Amino acid sequence: MKAKVHHLDLRGTISPITLLKVSQVFREMGTGQILEVLASDPDTKEEIFRVLNPSQYELIETKEQDSFYQITLKKE
Repeated sequence: MKAKVHHLDLRGTISPITLLKVSQVFREMGTGQILEVLASDPDTKEEIFRVLNPSQYELIETKEQDSFYQITLKKE
């Protein structure tokens, strides 16, 4: 069975709001589900890993695009 994927397009959103939304969605997710975050604030790329407990997720992928980046996490 394919894991449920949660998409958050937060491009143009400042880091504190992005981190709040990521935390909220992550708390509601079930084990094995995927979170895909699109963001453009450069601070978010580093801060997202400080907000989430490292033992609760697996980093699947990070991708840099022209004006944004994508972070894909799997909840453990």
